[in-house]
Amino acid sequence: MPDNYLAEVRNQYEALPYPPCNPQDELQRLAQTWLEDLPMINHYCFAGKQSFQHGFRALVAGGGTGDATIFLAEQLRASNAQVVHLDMSQASIALAQQRARLRGLGNISWVHDSLLNLPTLGLAPFDYINCSGVLHHLADPDAGFRALRGVLKDNGAMGLMVYATAGRADVYQMQALMRLANAGQHDTQRKIANTRDLLGSLPPSNWFMRNEPQHHDHKAGDAGIYDLLLHSQDRSYSVGELFDWLGDEAGGHGMHLAFSDVQRGRSPYLPHMVLGSKPPAMAAGLRQMPRRQQYEMAELMIGNIITHSLYLTRDARCTAPYGDPQYIPFFFHEPLTGEVAAEVFASNRGQPFQLVHHHSGVTVRVNPGKYGPQILRLVDGRRSFGDIFEQFRADWRGQAAAPDNAVLFADFAESYETLNALERLLLRHPDAGAA
Repeated sequence: MPDNYLAEVRNQYEALPYPPCNPQDELQRLAQTWLEDLPMINHYCFAGKQSFQHGFRALVAGGGTGDATIFLAEQLRASNAQVVHLDMSQASIALAQQRARLRGLGNISWVHDSLLNLPTLGLAPFDYINCSGVLHHLADPDAGFRALRGVLKDNGAMGLMVYATAGRADVYQMQALMRLANAGQHDTQRKIANTRDLLGSLPPSNWFMRNEPQHHDHKAGDAGIYDLLLHSQDRSYSVGELFDWLGDEAGGHGMHLAFSDVQRGRSPYLPHMVLGSKPPAMAAGLRQMPRRQQYEMAELMIGNIITHSLYLTRDARCTAPYGDPQYIPFFFHEPLTGEVAAEVFASNRGQPFQLVHHHSGVTVRVNPGKYGPQILRLVDGRRSFGDIFEQFRADWRGQAAAPDNAVLFADFAESYETLNALERLLLRHPDAGAA
């Protein structure tokens, strides 16, 4: 194994495989990971045109006990795609393999190694790479990223998760506290016991205790508490640091970054969606600022982004484009129908209204336009925008001529942007085949 991580990190994941899991749970449910939903990957990474056939290859680098691997492989079960699970912990791989056996998945290859050795492993290039919760545990995260990019196809994409600085300030205070409390202590179980003991006695003014509801790992057994509060090598990033490191700024890797927070999508990175039902007078001006600047401000405004989840592609054109009549809009992540969405967006008779989205906790003022509800009512996951607009014109009862596609796209833009920012309305191209 290379020297780009502490031996203690590898020992941790051999003794405490992560994330903690019971393989028998596979008989009851499928654990889903946010970035690995194929419709999301298609929308943000392949311009909505990926069929996931024709030998699609995915790498899960640092796959641990297998959440992302199993979810990808299950979705790709009926295709000729292949998933490669790579991890430096044999104990974690063994749990992932048991989960795969229980599901009868035969489309996974297993590699016991470090992602830093990818340049020497002779693996064919990948269409998609997942690397979730790994790079921030390396001594040199950039070396890890370069190793990943070296096995990515030129038109491939990555799904990345790293820790977020602002939202984990309380975690790093607790880590500092536990280093002091466990000074000179080398026994893993004693460290865990000390941590539990302190957690049960901390005053409510403690920053971690005040923010405890947004953290879950310390409630998920020894592996979770150790990974969250006792990890020996752990760093985090702000939005600005990620743009500097991975984006097209001078010295960066020149990638396009598409952020998507779990259950909330892009909304925590948009000031106008973070500021809620009573935005300040300057809110309209904030929406005109450069994307990076908006994201940096929103991260500091909302304060509870604890991880950054994002897709990395060669440029912005890899995201399915709004404004092309060939594309098919479809609802995602909750059981929405066109009829229900239309009722919500028509609630204020065509005037701007407060959209209260309970699933994500977002409240935002939306202008539905003149025709937004009628367009939403026709969204069924099968019709393209072109088909929807043709049906809209066929139903037209106005005195003047029915609006053309350009007018309808412009009118519907804010409704689309709002629902897409919440990851509730995505696009696919007919070339991708049926949903």
